[in-house]
Amino acid sequence: MKTIYFNGKVYTGGEELRQAFVVRDGSFMYVGDSRGAKQLAVAGDELVDLQGRFVCPGFNDSHMHVLGFGKLLRDVQLAGHTDSLGEMIRYLKEKAAEAEGAWILGRGWNQDYFTDVTRMPNRYDLDEVSKERPICIVRCCGHGLVVNSKALEILNLPENFEQPEGGSIDLENGRFYDNAMELISQLIPAPDKDEIKKMILASCKRLNEYGITSCHTDDYSAFSNVDWSVVHEAYKELEAEGKLTVRIYEQSNITSLEGLSRFINAGHVTGTGSDRYQFGPLKMLGDGALGARTAFLSIPYADDPSTSGIPVYSKELMESMISYAHKNGMQIAVHTIGDACLDWVLGAYEKALAEFPREDHRHGIIHCQIMRPDQWEKIKALKLHVYVQTIFLDYDINIVEQRVGKELAETSYCWKSLMKDGVTVSNGSDAPVELPDVMAGIQCAVTRKTLNGSKEYLAKEAFTVKEAIDSYTIQSAKASFVEDKKGRIQEGMHADFVILDENLFEIPKEKIKDVKVLETYLGGYSCYRRS
Repeated sequence: MKTIYFNGKVYTGGEELRQAFVVRDGSFMYVGDSRGAKQLAVAGDELVDLQGRFVCPGFNDSHMHVLGFGKLLRDVQLAGHTDSLGEMIRYLKEKAAEAEGAWILGRGWNQDYFTDVTRMPNRYDLDEVSKERPICIVRCCGHGLVVNSKALEILNLPENFEQPEGGSIDLENGRFYDNAMELISQLIPAPDKDEIKKMILASCKRLNEYGITSCHTDDYSAFSNVDWSVVHEAYKELEAEGKLTVRIYEQSNITSLEGLSRFINAGHVTGTGSDRYQFGPLKMLGDGALGARTAFLSIPYADDPSTSGIPVYSKELMESMISYAHKNGMQIAVHTIGDACLDWVLGAYEKALAEFPREDHRHGIIHCQIMRPDQWEKIKALKLHVYVQTIFLDYDINIVEQRVGKELAETSYCWKSLMKDGVTVSNGSDAPVELPDVMAGIQCAVTRKTLNGSKEYLAKEAFTVKEAIDSYTIQSAKASFVEDKKGRIQEGMHADFVILDENLFEIPKEKIKDVKVLETYLGGYSCYRRS
């Protein structure tokens, strides 16, 4: 039995829109005009009139955290209540009674949006919510958190504690950054495998609503007190149960050389697995985030000269892990926001490739935000892939020059320039840092403006609409070595596609964020239909 879709405006990945396509056994068997599609119909086939609607390949978020997003959906979501510190505390108080378990957990605050204070929250603010129950709220970027006095009491740090490598602690205010956050994470009761499966399913359901059929996801570090193998088993069980509605490419966050050795020796290398759940690259966290001033810069922060950010690994350990993964055939992707961190990562890639030359490695830079022109040249020369999150522009436009100064801001977030130089650039959301809203990400990519249109940044770096769609489809598929299986509506490829209520090529660019996903299909089967 086949399903024949006709009378549509179908973006296949090529220059011209088509009218129709035919799906059989989970793959596209024909792409062309309506007449040609209908001629293939036989008794028992289903015909679907697209009624002139716009269809494109299923979206592929090339860097996010499926399990972390599922956790966010369970915790107190603060992103919509961060206009002021007072409002955030009021909302936390309201939600505290509903919070399950001993801890009150939340995520999504951003001090740059506070209108009543010019600082981050502290433990005394959280004490207003409760002094009896421990509270932990994570910044939107995931690189900083604040706890209340009860949580600090449970932690019971000695007076002469040492700052952890790759992190920092502001004990007086109850603030923890990057690697130091693990001290708090270890205190929070770990979810069991069934809870993890529920979080994954909740996350995938929401991803389908945004038109996402595939993603590259970093899940193994979602809970520091849960071994990566438990998350792996949860995914494998969901796959066996036929419940995975998103194709998973796992960016494997293994944090030690010893652990990486065990991981690789067990056969968990890039490309092993199935179409629904596959091991991807070694994922490393190079530095922090710009909003929290923990991204590792080559100069002091313009708005806080006391710091240049935090490298999460020592330079030596980063080089050792990248070299080991590379020589053992793994792809590698490193979270890199600051330009000093980028220097380290580029140096480590250069060293590994010199020692063990390898073509088509597709090693990559995740985020690739603060950079200099000399680094553009190295990215091109090393044939690296760049995983960007154009949705970050909605917030970062407001802070980039303030954080890094005018000169460095003028050469940062220059992803179109990298594309012009032949660098492959894919797109994503880093959810739960941002919502995995593809339409909003495409709008930021093509306008280089905040979503409300109030500010613009380096307009010359704007993508075309085609480039923006391709960054969520074709280029994301290339980043996982499967451009021959998905990313286009083309004969022989997976029938992963999305039906939208507007043609992205015809509407004003400033309206793209309002486009609705009507239906999402994975392997030819509907996994979401807008009611």
